[in-house]
Amino acid sequence: MKVRVTVSLKEGVLDPQGKAIGHALHVLEFPEVKEVRVGKVIELDVDGSDAAKVEARATEMAKQLLANEVIEDFVVEVVK
Repeated sequence: MKVRVTVSLKEGVLDPQGKAIGHALHVLEFPEVKEVRVGKVIELDVDGSDAAKVEARATEMAKQLLANEVIEDFVVEVVK
């Protein structure tokens, strides 16, 4: 089963990489960009046929390793 974990910085946490990308986009003449936030997407191929159990296990993985819950939020999605 395929699982996608999307990790993003919490609101209010500074994002220097996002700031750098935003600045570069403005230099490249994309002035309509107001703010850039950078995150990561982690795709997992997990054994299991019960979507609820697979999602619960992936949530445990995210809490223990894939995301830093102090500064990051995450969303787990089973994509089969």
